[in-house]
Amino acid sequence: MENAAEFVVIGGGLAGCATAWHLARAGAEVLLLERDEINAAASGNNSGSIHAQIPVEPFLNQGEAWARRFAPTLRLMVAGIARWKELPAELGAPELEVSTKGGLVVARRAAELDMLSRKAAIERAEGLDVRLLGREELLSLAPYLARDTVGGAFCPIEGKANPLVAAHAFARAAQTAGARIRRRTAVTGLRRDGEAWEVATTAGVVRAHRVLNCAGAEAGKVAAWLGLDLPIEAHPIQVTVTERTAPIVPHLVYSAADRLSLKQTAQGSIVIGGGWPARLDAATGRAVVRMDQLAPNLRLAVEAVPAVARLRVVRSWAAVVNGTQDWRPLLGEIADGVFLCFFPWMGFTAGPHVARLVAELALGRRRRDDPEIAGFAPG
Repeated sequence: MENAAEFVVIGGGLAGCATAWHLARAGAEVLLLERDEINAAASGNNSGSIHAQIPVEPFLNQGEAWARRFAPTLRLMVAGIARWKELPAELGAPELEVSTKGGLVVARRAAELDMLSRKAAIERAEGLDVRLLGREELLSLAPYLARDTVGGAFCPIEGKANPLVAAHAFARAAQTAGARIRRRTAVTGLRRDGEAWEVATTAGVVRAHRVLNCAGAEAGKVAAWLGLDLPIEAHPIQVTVTERTAPIVPHLVYSAADRLSLKQTAQGSIVIGGGWPARLDAATGRAVVRMDQLAPNLRLAVEAVPAVARLRVVRSWAAVVNGTQDWRPLLGEIADGVFLCFFPWMGFTAGPHVARLVAELALGRRRRDDPEIAGFAPG
């Protein structure tokens, strides 16, 4: 392995590959290091939702005061959605299957509809287009929903993309622009040596002028090598996919009662997620499905979209995703020449945009006090 690079990017998920692409196409010398394979972790194992609304679960658990603190994050998510729409043409990747036909949070009780009204007021204050719909209007828009639905919230810009191919599309584009990618190369340490950073790896030491920490759930470990204690967490969660069926659900569907995201892929499968917990296998350390969490997730799906009940489940899988208690991203310079690109829970949505922001910061093309990024500076 060549032992020097102008920029080293740690992590071969969506954020890392997108960051490498932005750096390389700006003419920088870039080396991306991935301990496994590209897109092998959360970026390739999430359900592919493109979110814009404040998530229901933390709103229910942490309340309106939390939601107001979180609300500025919506701007990054909306900007991320705008980037997703541009990417198929920019990357030459129609297989991204970007579709933004809108997202529906479905209420089956009056109290849930009241909650959505309070949440939507905070979202609209940030400029997000969220429309509260009564039962008849909602069922006219989405006749596949359960008849006992009492109403919901509709955000017209939400949707989905294909998580199996997104990071790979960025990686190809980055390599075309001149970036080098080293798979099966784990980073094991990071320290300052004079004017450069020494990045220790399982294949030797790489010297870099600047380092970008895009390591997802492992980003806290990388930051700890610099003496930083960041509130980054790793959470095993699970997703389920059904057999293929005729088109039923054009929207991204949520439940106002609990954790649910439901959408139909371009191939016809229904993908059911929402952040239900998986577990870590004691022997292997790998995330595995929890059967006791599968049933309530599927129950919510059937309650929202009854047609799902007749479909067979093909596969459930688990993956470790990154999170923080406050759900807010950590973006910016964490040491002289080391930059963090970390977007918890909904990084698939915002990743293409925040990767560009952090790359521009590392390139010196964006100031630290830039209002789009300054509010999310780590620590």
